Amino acid sequence: MKVTQHLWFEKDMKAAVEFYTSLVTGSQVHWISSLAGETPSGPDGSVKIASFALGDQRYMAIEAGPLDPFNHSFSIIVECETQAEIDRLWDALKEGGSTEQCGWLRDRWGLSWQITPKRLGELMTDPDRAKAKRVTQAMLKMVKFDIAGLEAAARG
Repeated sequence: MKVTQHLWFEKDMKAAVEFYTSLVTGSQVHWISSLAGETPSGPDGSVKIASFALGDQRYMAIEAGPLDPFNHSFSIIVECETQAEIDRLWDALKEGGSTEQCGWLRDRWGLSWQITPKRLGELMTDPDRAKAKRVTQAMLKMVKFDIAGLEAAARG
């Protein structure tokens, strides 16, 4: 079986797909095409589709006019090894979008992302529950994650 996430864009799907794949290491656009013939969404060529990968995850995308806007019920989580990776992705994705608590942001197309350090999961699952609690409390106060701040909370 193959499982593929599907994203519906009102407009600018090609720009979004190319932007996303340029940011996430190991990503690629497989193909972008227009549907031939008239569709319920418009005339010949007005609907565009794409196949791409972000890291090790497969996606399809469609540009077919307005439907339902993106919301928090679907987000893309990118687990980062370093603060530099977090900063690079955060800065690029927030441009034209908005930031939220706990490492969440919405990009200019309205898609939700969680840019998280790999270290966060390790610290939050530490057998020392007091340490994990301190890390969780620090995390809840952050907008963009700060690995040094999480490590400091872990140390107490």
